[in-house]
Amino acid sequence: MNVTPGTAEMSRFSISPDEDSSSSSNSNEYSTCPTKKVPLSSPYGDVDAESQNFLPSYIQGKKKYEVEYHPGTASFGMSVFNLGNAIMGSGILGLSYAMANTGIALFVILLVAVSLFSLYSVHLLLKTANEGGSLVYEQLGYKAFGLPGKLAASCSITMQNFGAMSSYLFIVKYELPIVIKAFVGDEGVWYTNGDYLVLLVTVVIILPLSLLKNLGYLGYTSGFSLLCMVFFLIVVIYKKFQISCPLLNDFINMTLNNTTAHPNITATAYNEDSCKPKYFVFNSQTVYAVPILTFAFVCHPAILPMYEELKDRSRRKMQNVANVSFLSMFVMYLLAALFGYLTFHDAVEDELLRTYSKVFKFDVVLLIVRLAVLVAVTLTVPVVLFPIRTSVNHLLGVSKDFNWIRHTIITVALLAGVNVLVIFVPTIRDIFGFIGASAAAMLIFILPSAFYIKLVKKEPMNSVQKIGAVLFLASGFVVMFGCMTLIILDWVHNAGASEGQGNGH
Repeated sequence: MNVTPGTAEMSRFSISPDEDSSSSSNSNEYSTCPTKKVPLSSPYGDVDAESQNFLPSYIQGKKKYEVEYHPGTASFGMSVFNLGNAIMGSGILGLSYAMANTGIALFVILLVAVSLFSLYSVHLLLKTANEGGSLVYEQLGYKAFGLPGKLAASCSITMQNFGAMSSYLFIVKYELPIVIKAFVGDEGVWYTNGDYLVLLVTVVIILPLSLLKNLGYLGYTSGFSLLCMVFFLIVVIYKKFQISCPLLNDFINMTLNNTTAHPNITATAYNEDSCKPKYFVFNSQTVYAVPILTFAFVCHPAILPMYEELKDRSRRKMQNVANVSFLSMFVMYLLAALFGYLTFHDAVEDELLRTYSKVFKFDVVLLIVRLAVLVAVTLTVPVVLFPIRTSVNHLLGVSKDFNWIRHTIITVALLAGVNVLVIFVPTIRDIFGFIGASAAAMLIFILPSAFYIKLVKKEPMNSVQKIGAVLFLASGFVVMFGCMTLIILDWVHNAGASEGQGNGH
Protein backbone atom coordinates (compact mmCIF):
# COMPACT_ATOMS: atom_id res chain seq x y z
CA MET A 1 0.00 0.00 0.00
CA ASN A 2 1.52 3.29 -1.10
CA VAL A 3 0.76 5.97 1.44
CA THR A 4 2.19 9.46 1.23
CA PRO A 5 2.61 10.86 4.72
CA GLY A 6 0.85 14.18 5.25
CA THR A 7 0.11 16.35 8.22
CA ALA A 8 -3.68 16.13 7.91
CA GLU A 9 -3.65 12.40 7.55
CA MET A 10 -1.15 11.86 10.31
CA SER A 11 -3.22 13.90 12.70
CA ARG A 12 -6.13 11.56 12.02
CA PHE A 13 -4.15 8.37 12.45
CA SER A 14 -1.62 9.83 14.87
CA ILE A 15 1.30 8.82 12.69
CA SER A 16 4.30 10.71 13.96
CA PRO A 17 7.43 10.34 11.86
CA ASP A 18 10.40 11.60 13.80
CA GLU A 19 11.44 14.13 11.16
CA ASP A 20 7.99 15.77 10.93
CA SER A 21 8.05 18.55 13.50
CA SER A 22 4.62 19.83 12.56
CA SER A 23 2.84 16.68 13.60
CA SER A 24 3.41 17.30 17.29
CA SER A 25 1.00 20.22 17.34
CA ASN A 26 -1.68 18.23 15.56
CA SER A 27 -1.68 15.47 18.11
CA ASN A 28 -2.59 17.69 21.04
CA GLU A 29 -6.28 16.99 20.65
CA TYR A 30 -5.60 13.35 21.43
CA SER A 31 -3.32 14.00 24.36
CA THR A 32 -5.86 12.75 26.86
CA CYS A 33 -6.34 9.42 25.11
CA PRO A 34 -4.37 6.35 26.10
CA THR A 35 -2.13 5.20 23.29
CA LYS A 36 -0.43 2.05 22.22
CA LYS A 37 2.80 2.63 20.36
CA VAL A 38 3.29 -0.01 17.74
CA PRO A 39 6.66 -0.05 15.99
CA LEU A 40 6.71 -1.14 12.39
CA SER A 41 8.71 -4.20 13.17
CA SER A 42 6.15 -5.55 15.60
CA PRO A 43 3.47 -8.04 14.52
CA TYR A 44 0.76 -5.79 16.07
CA GLY A 45 -0.05 -8.45 18.54
CA ASP A 46 -2.10 -6.22 20.80
CA VAL A 47 -4.18 -4.64 18.04
CA ASP A 48 -7.12 -6.39 16.40
CA ALA A 49 -6.54 -7.60 12.87
CA GLU A 50 -9.01 -5.22 11.29
CA SER A 51 -7.36 -2.18 12.84
CA GLN A 52 -4.04 -3.23 11.36
CA ASN A 53 -5.29 -1.91 8.04
CA PHE A 54 -5.05 1.56 9.55
CA LEU A 55 -1.39 1.09 10.48
CA PRO A 56 0.76 1.92 7.47
CA SER A 57 3.79 -0.38 7.42
CA TYR A 58 5.91 1.60 5.03
CA ILE A 59 9.47 2.82 5.41
CA GLN A 60 10.59 6.06 3.83
CA GLY A 61 14.34 5.95 3.25
CA LYS A 62 15.79 3.90 6.09
CA LYS A 63 13.78 5.45 8.92
CA LYS A 64 11.23 3.47 10.86
CA TYR A 65 8.02 5.14 11.93
CA GLU A 66 5.98 4.58 15.03
CA VAL A 67 2.21 4.47 14.90
CA GLU A 68 0.06 5.52 17.83
CA TYR A 69 -3.22 3.67 17.96
CA HIS A 70 -5.86 5.80 19.66
CA PRO A 71 -8.93 3.87 20.74
CA GLY A 72 -12.24 5.67 20.32
CA THR A 73 -14.44 6.63 23.23
CA ALA A 74 -17.98 6.50 21.77
CA SER A 75 -20.06 3.48 22.76
CA PHE A 76 -22.17 1.51 20.29
CA GLY A 77 -25.41 3.10 21.54
CA MET A 78 -24.01 6.65 21.44
CA SER A 79 -22.67 6.05 17.94
CA VAL A 80 -26.12 4.89 16.81
CA PHE A 81 -27.64 8.04 18.32
CA ASN A 82 -25.02 10.29 16.70
CA LEU A 83 -25.44 8.69 13.30
CA GLY A 84 -29.21 8.97 13.62
CA ASN A 85 -28.70 12.70 14.24
CA ALA A 86 -26.57 12.90 11.10
CA ILE A 87 -29.21 11.14 8.98
CA MET A 88 -32.27 12.89 10.35
CA GLY A 89 -32.91 16.40 9.11
CA SER A 90 -35.34 18.60 7.27
CA GLY A 91 -35.81 15.93 4.61
CA ILE A 92 -38.46 14.25 6.75
CA LEU A 93 -40.79 17.21 6.11
CA GLY A 94 -40.89 16.46 2.38
CA LEU A 95 -41.53 12.72 2.49
CA SER A 96 -45.33 12.91 2.55
CA TYR A 97 -45.17 15.05 -0.60
CA ALA A 98 -42.98 12.38 -2.20
CA MET A 99 -45.50 9.67 -1.25
CA ALA A 100 -48.39 11.72 -2.64
CA ASN A 101 -46.63 11.80 -6.00
CA THR A 102 -45.52 8.17 -6.12
CA GLY A 103 -48.24 6.30 -4.25
CA ILE A 104 -47.78 4.19 -1.14
CA ALA A 105 -46.43 1.04 -2.80
CA LEU A 106 -43.96 2.80 -5.11
CA PHE A 107 -42.79 5.03 -2.26
CA VAL A 108 -42.08 2.03 -0.03
CA ILE A 109 -40.13 0.36 -2.86
CA LEU A 110 -38.07 3.52 -3.38
CA LEU A 111 -37.54 3.99 0.37
CA VAL A 112 -36.27 0.42 0.77
CA ALA A 113 -34.03 0.77 -2.29
CA VAL A 114 -32.47 4.09 -1.21
CA SER A 115 -31.88 2.88 2.36
CA LEU A 116 -30.23 -0.36 1.14
CA PHE A 117 -28.13 1.54 -1.40
CA SER A 118 -27.05 3.94 1.35
CA LEU A 119 -26.03 1.03 3.58
CA TYR A 120 -24.09 -0.56 0.74
CA SER A 121 -22.41 2.79 0.19
CA VAL A 122 -21.38 2.86 3.87
CA HIS A 123 -19.91 -0.63 3.43
CA LEU A 124 -17.85 0.55 0.45
CA LEU A 125 -16.71 3.66 2.30
CA LEU A 126 -15.59 1.76 5.41
CA LYS A 127 -13.72 -0.83 3.39
CA THR A 128 -12.05 1.87 1.30
CA ALA A 129 -11.02 3.74 4.46
CA ASN A 130 -9.41 0.56 5.81
CA GLU A 131 -7.54 -0.20 2.60
CA GLY A 132 -6.77 3.42 1.71
CA GLY A 133 -5.47 4.27 5.16
CA SER A 134 -7.44 7.46 5.77
CA LEU A 135 -10.49 8.49 7.76
CA VAL A 136 -10.88 11.79 5.91
CA TYR A 137 -13.33 11.79 2.99
CA GLU A 138 -11.39 14.40 1.02
CA GLN A 139 -8.11 12.58 1.66
CA LEU A 140 -9.56 9.38 0.20
CA GLY A 141 -10.48 11.41 -2.88
CA TYR A 142 -6.94 12.72 -3.11
CA LYS A 143 -5.44 9.23 -2.73
CA ALA A 144 -7.77 7.87 -5.40
CA PHE A 145 -7.73 10.58 -8.07
CA GLY A 146 -5.38 13.30 -6.87
CA LEU A 147 -6.58 16.89 -6.71
CA PRO A 148 -9.74 16.29 -8.85
CA GLY A 149 -10.85 13.58 -6.42
CA LYS A 150 -10.29 15.83 -3.42
CA LEU A 151 -12.18 18.69 -5.10
CA ALA A 152 -15.07 16.37 -6.02
CA ALA A 153 -15.43 15.19 -2.43
CA SER A 154 -15.03 18.67 -0.98
CA CYS A 155 -17.48 20.30 -3.41
CA SER A 156 -20.08 17.55 -2.90
CA ILE A 157 -19.92 17.89 0.89
CA THR A 158 -20.09 21.69 0.59
CA MET A 159 -23.11 21.52 -1.74
CA GLN A 160 -24.88 19.04 0.53
CA ASN A 161 -24.35 21.20 3.62
CA PHE A 162 -25.31 24.33 1.68
CA GLY A 163 -28.53 22.60 0.67
CA ALA A 164 -29.14 21.57 4.28
CA MET A 165 -28.71 25.18 5.43
CA SER A 166 -31.10 26.33 2.71
CA SER A 167 -33.72 23.80 3.74
CA TYR A 168 -33.44 24.92 7.38
CA LEU A 169 -33.95 28.56 6.42
CA PHE A 170 -36.87 27.53 4.20
CA ILE A 171 -38.49 26.13 7.33
CA VAL A 172 -37.95 29.51 9.02
CA LYS A 173 -39.49 31.19 5.97
CA TYR A 174 -42.53 28.88 6.03
CA GLU A 175 -43.15 28.39 9.74
CA LEU A 176 -42.14 31.58 11.57
CA PRO A 177 -44.86 33.72 9.90
CA ILE A 178 -47.46 31.14 10.96
CA VAL A 179 -46.22 31.27 14.56
CA ILE A 180 -46.28 35.08 14.60
CA LYS A 181 -49.80 35.20 13.08
CA ALA A 182 -50.98 32.77 15.76
CA PHE A 183 -49.99 35.31 18.42
CA VAL A 184 -50.69 38.68 16.80
CA GLY A 185 -53.25 37.75 14.17
CA ASP A 186 -52.07 40.44 11.75
CA GLU A 187 -51.64 39.63 8.09
CA GLY A 188 -50.07 41.67 5.33
CA VAL A 189 -47.56 43.41 7.63
CA TRP A 190 -43.79 43.15 7.19
CA TYR A 191 -43.19 40.94 10.24
CA THR A 192 -45.41 38.21 8.79
CA ASN A 193 -43.44 38.17 5.52
CA GLY A 194 -41.24 35.07 5.39
CA ASP A 195 -38.52 36.72 3.29
CA TYR A 196 -38.05 39.55 5.77
CA LEU A 197 -38.10 37.13 8.70
CA VAL A 198 -35.38 34.94 7.16
CA LEU A 199 -33.13 37.98 6.80
CA LEU A 200 -33.93 39.12 10.34
CA VAL A 201 -33.24 35.72 11.92
CA THR A 202 -30.02 35.40 9.93
CA VAL A 203 -28.68 38.81 10.97
CA VAL A 204 -29.82 38.76 14.62
CA ILE A 205 -29.27 35.10 15.60
CA ILE A 206 -27.44 33.00 13.01
CA LEU A 207 -24.68 35.44 12.00
CA PRO A 208 -23.45 36.18 15.57
CA LEU A 209 -23.38 32.45 16.38
CA SER A 210 -21.63 31.63 13.11
CA LEU A 211 -18.91 34.20 13.77
CA LEU A 212 -17.77 32.41 16.93
CA LYS A 213 -14.41 30.67 16.61
CA ASN A 214 -15.91 27.38 17.80
CA LEU A 215 -19.38 26.05 18.44
CA GLY A 216 -18.63 23.34 20.95
CA TYR A 217 -21.50 24.33 23.22
CA LEU A 218 -23.94 24.02 20.30
CA GLY A 219 -22.91 20.47 19.52
CA TYR A 220 -25.83 19.01 21.43
CA THR A 221 -28.37 20.87 19.26
CA SER A 222 -28.34 17.94 16.83
CA GLY A 223 -29.73 15.78 19.62
CA PHE A 224 -32.38 18.40 20.32
CA SER A 225 -33.18 18.47 16.61
CA LEU A 226 -33.66 14.70 16.58
CA LEU A 227 -36.00 14.90 19.58
CA CYS A 228 -37.97 17.61 17.78
CA MET A 229 -38.39 15.36 14.76
CA VAL A 230 -39.54 12.47 16.98
CA PHE A 231 -42.08 14.85 18.55
CA PHE A 232 -43.09 15.94 15.04
CA LEU A 233 -43.67 12.30 14.04
CA ILE A 234 -45.85 11.67 17.12
CA VAL A 235 -47.95 14.74 16.30
CA VAL A 236 -48.32 13.68 12.65
CA ILE A 237 -49.65 10.28 13.74
CA TYR A 238 -51.93 11.88 16.36
CA LYS A 239 -53.36 14.48 13.95
CA LYS A 240 -54.24 11.78 11.41
CA PHE A 241 -57.03 10.69 13.76
CA GLN A 242 -58.13 14.27 14.46
CA ILE A 243 -58.52 15.48 10.88
CA SER A 244 -61.52 13.95 9.18
CA CYS A 245 -61.72 13.05 5.52
CA PRO A 246 -62.89 14.56 3.20
CA LEU A 247 -61.20 17.81 4.12
CA LEU A 248 -63.02 21.11 4.40
CA ASN A 249 -63.90 22.87 1.16
CA ASP A 250 -61.93 26.01 2.01
CA PHE A 251 -58.80 23.88 2.57
CA ILE A 252 -59.29 22.18 -0.79
CA ASN A 253 -59.78 25.51 -2.56
CA MET A 254 -56.69 27.05 -0.93
CA THR A 255 -54.59 24.05 -1.92
CA LEU A 256 -55.90 23.78 -5.47
CA ASN A 257 -55.25 27.48 -6.05
CA ASN A 258 -51.58 26.90 -5.29
CA THR A 259 -50.83 25.78 -8.84
CA THR A 260 -47.12 26.45 -8.59
CA ALA A 261 -46.61 23.99 -5.77
CA HIS A 262 -49.22 21.51 -7.00
CA PRO A 263 -49.57 21.62 -10.76
CA ASN A 264 -50.61 17.98 -10.79
CA ILE A 265 -53.80 18.39 -8.72
CA THR A 266 -57.16 19.07 -10.28
CA ALA A 267 -60.42 19.74 -8.49
CA THR A 268 -62.22 16.91 -10.29
CA ALA A 269 -59.63 14.28 -9.45
CA TYR A 270 -59.45 15.40 -5.83
CA ASN A 271 -63.22 15.29 -5.30
CA GLU A 272 -63.54 11.85 -6.84
CA ASP A 273 -60.83 10.12 -4.79
CA SER A 274 -60.31 12.52 -1.90
CA CYS A 275 -60.13 9.80 0.78
CA LYS A 276 -58.84 6.90 -1.26
CA PRO A 277 -55.11 6.18 -0.89
CA LYS A 278 -53.25 5.54 -4.14
CA TYR A 279 -50.55 2.92 -4.44
CA PHE A 280 -48.90 3.86 -7.73
CA VAL A 281 -48.83 7.43 -9.00
CA PHE A 282 -46.93 8.86 -11.96
CA ASN A 283 -46.98 12.57 -12.73
CA SER A 284 -44.63 15.47 -13.35
CA GLN A 285 -43.71 15.61 -9.64
CA THR A 286 -42.84 11.91 -9.30
CA VAL A 287 -39.29 12.69 -10.41
CA TYR A 288 -38.69 14.56 -7.13
CA ALA A 289 -39.25 11.42 -5.03
CA VAL A 290 -35.78 9.86 -5.49
CA PRO A 291 -33.86 13.12 -4.85
CA ILE A 292 -35.97 13.83 -1.76
CA LEU A 293 -35.18 10.35 -0.42
CA THR A 294 -31.47 10.57 -1.19
CA PHE A 295 -31.35 14.00 0.47
CA ALA A 296 -33.04 12.49 3.53
CA PHE A 297 -30.53 9.62 3.83
CA VAL A 298 -27.23 11.43 3.25
CA CYS A 299 -24.92 11.09 6.25
CA HIS A 300 -21.78 9.80 4.57
CA PRO A 301 -19.42 12.68 5.40
CA ALA A 302 -20.09 11.87 9.07
CA ILE A 303 -19.42 8.13 8.76
CA LEU A 304 -15.61 8.26 8.88
CA PRO A 305 -15.31 10.68 11.85
CA MET A 306 -17.79 8.50 13.78
CA TYR A 307 -15.81 5.40 12.80
CA GLU A 308 -12.71 7.00 14.27
CA GLU A 309 -14.50 7.77 17.54
CA LEU A 310 -16.08 4.31 17.91
CA LYS A 311 -14.88 2.41 20.96
CA ASP A 312 -13.15 -0.90 20.12
CA ARG A 313 -13.69 -0.01 16.50
CA SER A 314 -13.82 -2.48 13.70
CA ARG A 315 -15.42 -2.30 10.28
CA ARG A 316 -18.05 -4.85 11.23
CA LYS A 317 -19.00 -2.97 14.39
CA MET A 318 -19.34 0.33 12.52
CA GLN A 319 -21.42 -1.38 9.85
CA ASN A 320 -23.74 -2.63 12.61
CA VAL A 321 -24.00 0.93 13.93
CA ALA A 322 -25.05 2.02 10.44
CA ASN A 323 -27.53 -0.86 10.13
CA VAL A 324 -29.32 0.04 13.38
CA SER A 325 -29.32 3.78 12.62
CA PHE A 326 -30.63 3.35 9.09
CA LEU A 327 -33.33 0.92 10.24
CA SER A 328 -34.49 3.41 12.90
CA MET A 329 -34.60 6.27 10.39
CA PHE A 330 -36.33 4.03 7.85
CA VAL A 331 -39.15 3.39 10.33
CA MET A 332 -39.43 7.08 11.24
CA TYR A 333 -39.42 8.17 7.61
CA LEU A 334 -42.03 5.60 6.61
CA LEU A 335 -44.38 6.51 9.47
CA ALA A 336 -44.02 10.27 8.88
CA ALA A 337 -44.63 9.91 5.15
CA LEU A 338 -47.52 7.47 5.52
CA PHE A 339 -49.52 9.30 8.19
CA GLY A 340 -48.88 12.69 6.60
CA TYR A 341 -50.10 11.38 3.26
CA LEU A 342 -53.13 9.59 4.71
CA THR A 343 -54.12 12.85 6.45
CA PHE A 344 -54.07 15.12 3.39
CA HIS A 345 -53.74 12.74 0.42
CA ASP A 346 -53.11 14.66 -2.83
CA ALA A 347 -53.40 18.02 -1.05
CA VAL A 348 -50.21 17.54 0.99
CA GLU A 349 -47.65 20.28 0.40
CA ASP A 350 -43.90 20.02 -0.13
CA GLU A 351 -43.33 20.98 3.53
CA LEU A 352 -45.73 18.97 5.67
CA LEU A 353 -45.99 21.28 8.67
CA ARG A 354 -47.23 24.13 6.51
CA THR A 355 -50.16 22.01 5.33
CA TYR A 356 -51.60 21.82 8.85
CA SER A 357 -51.94 25.62 9.03
CA LYS A 358 -54.75 25.44 6.45
CA VAL A 359 -56.79 23.19 8.74
CA PHE A 360 -55.90 24.61 12.16
CA LYS A 361 -55.76 28.38 12.49
CA PHE A 362 -54.49 27.96 16.04
CA ASP A 363 -53.48 24.67 17.62
CA VAL A 364 -51.36 24.51 20.76
CA VAL A 365 -49.69 21.17 19.95
CA LEU A 366 -48.77 22.23 16.42
CA LEU A 367 -47.56 25.57 17.73
CA ILE A 368 -45.21 23.78 20.15
CA VAL A 369 -43.94 21.57 17.31
CA ARG A 370 -43.31 24.61 15.12
CA LEU A 371 -41.47 26.46 17.86
CA ALA A 372 -39.33 23.41 18.67
CA VAL A 373 -38.46 22.81 15.02
CA LEU A 374 -37.72 26.51 14.47
CA VAL A 375 -35.35 26.63 17.44
CA ALA A 376 -33.65 23.42 16.36
CA VAL A 377 -33.08 24.44 12.73
CA THR A 378 -32.01 27.98 13.65
CA LEU A 379 -29.33 26.69 16.02
CA THR A 380 -28.27 23.99 13.57
CA VAL A 381 -27.48 26.41 10.72
CA PRO A 382 -24.24 27.70 12.37
CA VAL A 383 -23.16 24.11 13.07
CA VAL A 384 -23.67 23.14 9.40
CA LEU A 385 -21.92 26.31 8.24
CA PHE A 386 -18.69 25.48 10.09
CA PRO A 387 -17.55 22.59 7.85
CA ILE A 388 -18.51 24.59 4.74
CA ARG A 389 -16.31 27.48 5.85
CA THR A 390 -13.46 25.07 6.61
CA SER A 391 -13.84 23.52 3.16
CA VAL A 392 -13.83 26.96 1.52
CA ASN A 393 -10.62 27.80 3.39
CA HIS A 394 -9.03 24.60 2.08
CA LEU A 395 -10.20 25.27 -1.47
CA LEU A 396 -8.77 28.80 -1.32
CA GLY A 397 -5.48 27.41 -0.04
CA VAL A 398 -5.20 29.99 2.71
CA SER A 399 -2.93 29.64 5.72
CA LYS A 400 -4.15 27.74 8.75
CA ASP A 401 -3.63 30.76 11.01
CA PHE A 402 -6.95 32.19 12.16
CA ASN A 403 -7.82 35.53 10.58
CA TRP A 404 -10.90 37.44 11.73
CA ILE A 405 -11.30 39.38 8.48
CA ARG A 406 -11.22 36.25 6.32
CA HIS A 407 -13.42 34.41 8.84
CA THR A 408 -16.04 37.17 8.75
CA ILE A 409 -16.02 37.67 4.97
CA ILE A 410 -16.52 33.95 4.24
CA THR A 411 -19.27 33.65 6.86
CA VAL A 412 -21.18 36.69 5.58
CA ALA A 413 -20.78 35.56 1.95
CA LEU A 414 -22.08 32.05 2.71
CA LEU A 415 -25.08 33.32 4.67
CA ALA A 416 -25.83 35.91 1.99
CA GLY A 417 -25.79 33.21 -0.68
CA VAL A 418 -28.11 30.97 1.33
CA ASN A 419 -30.54 33.83 1.94
CA VAL A 420 -30.64 34.76 -1.74
CA LEU A 421 -31.38 31.14 -2.60
CA VAL A 422 -34.14 30.86 0.01
CA ILE A 423 -35.79 34.13 -1.02
CA PHE A 424 -35.78 33.55 -4.77
CA VAL A 425 -36.29 29.77 -5.04
CA PRO A 426 -40.07 29.23 -4.88
CA THR A 427 -40.32 25.98 -2.89
CA ILE A 428 -38.30 23.75 -0.60
CA ARG A 429 -39.07 20.94 -3.03
CA ASP A 430 -36.63 22.48 -5.52
CA ILE A 431 -33.87 22.47 -2.90
CA PHE A 432 -34.57 18.84 -1.98
CA GLY A 433 -34.71 17.91 -5.66
CA PHE A 434 -31.57 19.68 -6.90
CA ILE A 435 -29.30 18.84 -3.95
CA GLY A 436 -30.66 15.29 -3.73
CA ALA A 437 -30.03 14.67 -7.43
CA SER A 438 -26.53 16.20 -7.45
CA ALA A 439 -24.56 16.31 -4.19
CA ALA A 440 -26.48 13.52 -2.43
CA ALA A 441 -26.14 11.22 -5.45
CA MET A 442 -22.39 11.95 -5.50
CA LEU A 443 -21.97 11.19 -1.79
CA ILE A 444 -24.13 8.04 -1.74
CA PHE A 445 -23.50 6.44 -5.13
CA ILE A 446 -20.62 7.85 -7.13
CA LEU A 447 -17.76 8.80 -4.80
CA PRO A 448 -17.76 5.75 -2.44
CA SER A 449 -17.90 3.30 -5.35
CA ALA A 450 -15.25 5.20 -7.37
CA PHE A 451 -12.91 5.39 -4.36
CA TYR A 452 -13.49 1.68 -3.67
CA ILE A 453 -12.69 0.66 -7.25
CA LYS A 454 -9.51 2.73 -7.27
CA LEU A 455 -8.09 2.14 -3.78
CA VAL A 456 -9.01 -1.44 -2.87
CA LYS A 457 -6.23 -3.25 -4.74
CA LYS A 458 -6.51 -6.72 -3.23
CA GLU A 459 -9.72 -7.48 -5.14
CA PRO A 460 -9.40 -7.95 -8.93
CA MET A 461 -11.71 -6.08 -11.29
CA ASN A 462 -13.47 -9.30 -12.28
CA SER A 463 -14.38 -10.10 -8.65
CA VAL A 464 -17.99 -9.98 -7.51
CA GLN A 465 -17.19 -7.08 -5.16
CA LYS A 466 -15.62 -4.90 -7.86
CA ILE A 467 -18.33 -5.71 -10.41
CA GLY A 468 -20.95 -4.74 -7.82
CA ALA A 469 -19.13 -1.46 -7.19
CA VAL A 470 -18.95 -0.73 -10.92
CA LEU A 471 -22.69 -1.36 -11.30
CA PHE A 472 -23.33 0.83 -8.26
CA LEU A 473 -21.22 3.59 -9.81
CA ALA A 474 -23.12 3.32 -13.10
CA SER A 475 -26.47 3.44 -11.28
CA GLY A 476 -25.28 6.60 -9.50
CA PHE A 477 -24.65 8.36 -12.79
CA VAL A 478 -28.05 7.20 -14.09
CA VAL A 479 -29.79 8.53 -10.96
CA MET A 480 -27.92 11.84 -11.00
CA PHE A 481 -28.21 12.70 -14.69
CA GLY A 482 -31.69 11.21 -15.08
CA CYS A 483 -33.17 13.07 -12.12
CA MET A 484 -31.37 16.33 -12.94
CA THR A 485 -32.62 16.22 -16.53
CA LEU A 486 -36.22 15.57 -15.53
CA ILE A 487 -36.12 18.22 -12.79
CA ILE A 488 -34.76 20.85 -15.17
CA LEU A 489 -37.41 19.93 -17.76
CA ASP A 490 -40.07 20.33 -15.06
CA TRP A 491 -38.67 23.76 -14.14
CA VAL A 492 -38.71 24.83 -17.79
CA HIS A 493 -42.25 23.53 -18.24
CA ASN A 494 -43.51 25.33 -15.13
CA ALA A 495 -41.73 28.55 -16.13
CA GLY A 496 -43.32 28.36 -19.58
CA ALA A 497 -46.76 27.66 -18.10
CA SER A 498 -46.44 30.60 -15.69
CA GLU A 499 -45.34 32.91 -18.49
CA GLY A 500 -48.24 31.76 -20.62
CA GLN A 501 -50.72 32.43 -17.80
CA GLY A 502 -49.17 35.86 -17.26
CA ASN A 503 -49.56 36.74 -20.94
CA GLY A 504 -53.10 35.46 -20.90
CA HIS A 505 -54.04 37.90 -18.18
